Amino acid sequence: MEQRLLQAMFLYDKGDPKRIQHFVKVYEFAKYIGKGEKLDGKTYKTLKLAAIVHDIGIHKAEKKYGQCGGKLQEKEGPPEAEKLLKKLGADREIIDRVCYLVGHHHTYTEIDGLDYQILIEADFLVNLYEDGVDQKAVRAAYDRIFKTDTGRDVCRLMFDL
Repeated sequence: MEQRLLQAMFLYDKGDPKRIQHFVKVYEFAKYIGKGEKLDGKTYKTLKLAAIVHDIGIHKAEKKYGQCGGKLQEKEGPPEAEKLLKKLGADREIIDRVCYLVGHHHTYTEIDGLDYQILIEADFLVNLYEDGVDQKAVRAAYDRIFKTDTGRDVCRLMFDL
């Protein structure tokens, strides 16, 4: 399923190397943190699929609203993710959780599971780097966002905190 979903997202984001690079990096960090935190099989699978499609709402939001802020991604992403996952034959329970994660990955309160926490951490690791955030802002994100031991370790090492 993962390989097929990656391929489907490469096609979905065809011609947009920035978006493809982004979701692949988030996916890899999510896998690494998920392994480090010893997620159970189902949660780990859900996390990986969510990481692949977490920003699937961007193109739709840009077309519809002329912008793609986090809340618009959360609004437009779940229906797109659901279509793709259904097409690939994912289980309903996994589709529902992935869509929930896609619909909340820019909401940093009321985090209800390790898959959610890790997705946020993986996305932050990539965004902090891609956005060229200064050390003070990295430290603030580290203190406020990062909760898992593995995610905190990666952030500390990556940004030399």
